[in-house]
Amino acid sequence: MQLHFSPSMRSITISCSNGFIGLMKIKVAARHISYRTLFHTILILAFLLPFVFILTAVVTLEGVNKCSSFDCLGRRLGPRFLGRVDDSGRLVRDFYKILNQVNAEEIPHGLKLPASFSQLVSDMKNNQYDARTFAFMLRAMMEKSEWEIRESKFSELMNKHFAASSIPKGIHCLSLRLTDEYSSNAHARKQLPPPELLPLLSNKSYHHFILSTDNILAASVVVASTVQSSQKPEKIVFHVITDKKTYAGANLSDTTPRTFASKLQARSPKYISLLNHLRIYIPELFPNLDKVVFLDDDVVIQHDLSPLWEIDLEGKVNGAVETCKGEDEWVMSKHFRNYFNFSHPLISKNLDPDECAWAYGMNIFDLSAWRKTNIREKYHSWLRENLKSNLTMWKLGTLPPALIAFKGHVHPIDPSWHMLGLGYQNNTNIESVKKAAVIHYNGQSKPWLQIGFEHLRPFWTKYVNYTNDFIRNCHILES
Repeated sequence: MQLHFSPSMRSITISCSNGFIGLMKIKVAARHISYRTLFHTILILAFLLPFVFILTAVVTLEGVNKCSSFDCLGRRLGPRFLGRVDDSGRLVRDFYKILNQVNAEEIPHGLKLPASFSQLVSDMKNNQYDARTFAFMLRAMMEKSEWEIRESKFSELMNKHFAASSIPKGIHCLSLRLTDEYSSNAHARKQLPPPELLPLLSNKSYHHFILSTDNILAASVVVASTVQSSQKPEKIVFHVITDKKTYAGANLSDTTPRTFASKLQARSPKYISLLNHLRIYIPELFPNLDKVVFLDDDVVIQHDLSPLWEIDLEGKVNGAVETCKGEDEWVMSKHFRNYFNFSHPLISKNLDPDECAWAYGMNIFDLSAWRKTNIREKYHSWLRENLKSNLTMWKLGTLPPALIAFKGHVHPIDPSWHMLGLGYQNNTNIESVKKAAVIHYNGQSKPWLQIGFEHLRPFWTKYVNYTNDFIRNCHILES
C-alpha cells in the first residue's frame, strides 16, 4: 500500500498492488483545509487502512472467489461491520435440534444401512436424503458399530480367559511324567522329609515359607529362587500345599464387558479353588508355628527374605505392601473402590471407598496374633453374603473378602519387598523389577503362558532347570 502526494499537495493518491484496492484519490482544496487538518487526516488513514487491509485479506481467503472491487468488499465486509453472521450457525443449530429429536425416537424398522461412510455419502447424493434421514442413518451405524465392538470385547475376554485358565501342554506333560515316575519308581516314593528332619517342620528358629499351588513348574521356580537368593538357605523350610482344580462357568446374559471380565476371573480355577482359600486356615494348619511368610506360586524371589522375620508387626496379623501409593500409578493406585461394588447397600454401609488396599502374594503372618482374632469367621460371613448377592459385591476372587476380614489387622511394609503387576502391566519398569525383593506376576499373563510378556519372562525362566530330563522330555523350552 502506497501514499502519493502531488507536488502542490492538492491531492493524495492511495494505491495497492495486491488487487484488493485499485486506486483512491483524495483532492484537497488549499483554501478549505489547513496543513494541520491534512496531517491529522493522514494519521487517521495510516492507522485505519492496515486494519481494512487485514480484514479484506481474511474475508477474501475465506471466500471461494477473490474480491477486486469495493462493491464486492462491501457485500462481504458489511455484515461483519454490522455484527451479522452467515447462515452456517443457524444450520448447525437446526442440525443439533434434529439430532436430539432422532435420539429420542426409535430407529425405523427395516432401515437399510450402508457398509461404509463412503457408501453413506454416495447414498445421500443419489437418494437425496434429508437431514432427518441422514441423522437416523448415522445413529443406526454408530449403534451397530458399538454392538460389534462390544461383541468383539466379549470374545477377546473369553479367549484370554481360556488361555490363562488352561494348562500348557508342557506343564501337563510334566505332571503326567512325574506321576508315572512316582508310581513306578520306589525311590521316588520315599518319605519327604526323611524322619530325621521331621522336627524341623515345627522348629520356630527356622524360616518357614508356605506355598499353595497346583503348578509343579511354578512351585519349582518359587523354591529355587528363594533358596538361591537366601544368605542362609539351610535355615529355610518350605510347606507346600496342593490340591486339584475346580471349575465353574459364567452367565453371559445382561452384563457389560467389565462385569463379564470380573465374573470370568472370579470363576476361574485360580480363584474358586480351595487352594486359593486355604490361606485363611493357616493358623489351624500350622498350630506349632508363630510366624510364617506366605508366597503365591506366581512370584520370583530375588533377594534374601530372612529380614522379614525381624519386622515388628506391632501386634498386627498381616504384614503386607499397600497398593494405593507408588510410582506406578496403574498398579499402585488401588483403593477399596477398585475392588468393591459400592452400589450394594452392605458394601456402602460397612466400607470406605477411599481406604487403601494391600496385596496378597508375599505376606508375613503373625499366627499368634491371628489366633486371637475372628478373621476366619468374618471371612466366611462375607463369602456367604456375596453368594446371596449372586457374586455382585466384589471382583477378583479372594482378595476382596480378605480386605474385609483383615481390616484393622494389617501392618504396611516397605513396597520394595513386593513388586506387583508383572502379569498385566506391559509397561513395567525393568530397573524397578531388578531392584525388587519379590516380583509378582499377578494377572492373566503368567510367564509360563504364551500370553506372558516376553520382556518380563526372563526374570522367571532363569530359575527353570532346562537341563532336567523331565523338563526336556516335555519340550518345555527356554524362550
